[in-house]
Amino acid sequence: MSSFANLGVPEDLVDVLSARDVTQPFPIQEATIPDLLDGRDVCGRAPTGSGKTIAFGVPLVARVERAVSKRPRALVLAPTRELAAQIERELSPLAAARRRSVFAIYGGVGYEPQRRALRKGVDVLVACPGRLEDLIQQRLVDLSDVDIVVIDEADRMADMGFLPAVRRIVDATADDRQTMLFSATLDGDVAVLTRAYQHDPARHEVGDPENDAMDADHRFETVELHDRLDRVAEVVDAEGATIVFCRTRRGADKVAKKLGHAGVEAAAIHGGRSQNQRDRALARFAGGSVDALVATDVAARGIHVDDVACVVHFDPPVDAKTYVHRSGRTARKGASGVVVSLVASDQRRDSVKLQRELGLAPPAPKQERRRRPAGKPSRRRNRSRSQRRAG
Repeated sequence: MSSFANLGVPEDLVDVLSARDVTQPFPIQEATIPDLLDGRDVCGRAPTGSGKTIAFGVPLVARVERAVSKRPRALVLAPTRELAAQIERELSPLAAARRRSVFAIYGGVGYEPQRRALRKGVDVLVACPGRLEDLIQQRLVDLSDVDIVVIDEADRMADMGFLPAVRRIVDATADDRQTMLFSATLDGDVAVLTRAYQHDPARHEVGDPENDAMDADHRFETVELHDRLDRVAEVVDAEGATIVFCRTRRGADKVAKKLGHAGVEAAAIHGGRSQNQRDRALARFAGGSVDALVATDVAARGIHVDDVACVVHFDPPVDAKTYVHRSGRTARKGASGVVVSLVASDQRRDSVKLQRELGLAPPAPKQERRRRPAGKPSRRRNRSRSQRRAG
């Protein structure tokens, strides 16, 4: 049985992991940590919830040097505020064991605490591209000393239009940096990043990208629009911690409010809420005081909470990729999970098409042609051409 010590992780960091009950590496960690500890560039593909933060975080903390004011030594780029905050929480205990600092900067909150931290000196800077570029323009950050760069969820960066900013940011770091790139897919725009910014990277792929979110129990239920809220309340009551996906911000607020009236503790999370509101909602959900988190697709990109029992597609996803991303919030790290899609009668055809595309529906049965009794002529053939025209 593999262990973090066997992978070459220093003893003090192994102790921190053990104190958190993290003792056996997940596949992506086992694959990448030795190369990263050796200083190699790594390109890693693994499903959401597979332990990528520990995979890059342990080697990063083991190798990072101490920073001076405004000049961090390591940089982790994340696509969303929630993910940046989560990475900071996960890396802080490891960094503390090495007397290193970790700090996350992102939009939606005030500048002053971030300015103070950068002036003091941040060893490991976790950042969303937009706010980081703001602070660079204010001359509060100089990235020329950064010799370790992590691009996390690179495919989401591409989806959200951040790649031009990512390229400008990485161009500002040290030429001899170690570059770690983690993504759910490694083709397309992500492959361009790899070619441009990685030198002879070790490539590690774990899991099948088509099946990353498919380990859950997927259920498609025909429910009329006016019955959906009652059904969601029943699902939450039966399954436990549930993320409910809606198409719009207004819809998410409405569903959260009505679930509350039905006796379900619920909170909404979307781009129209302040960062503090989003943080509180996510913390309450992760802590168990909220049973249902009602989210839009954009906000959901940063939701990484373990032990989510169920995902509900209240509104249908726009495509198969969105379905997989939403559904990947449950059944993480080998746990079980349930995905429930509420399908109105006028949505059945689109739902069946989606299920077939995802391999979740059996093939349509072939219809056998009814055979005429022997000797009985075809009624169509007995009609004259003029009759067929008239008919």
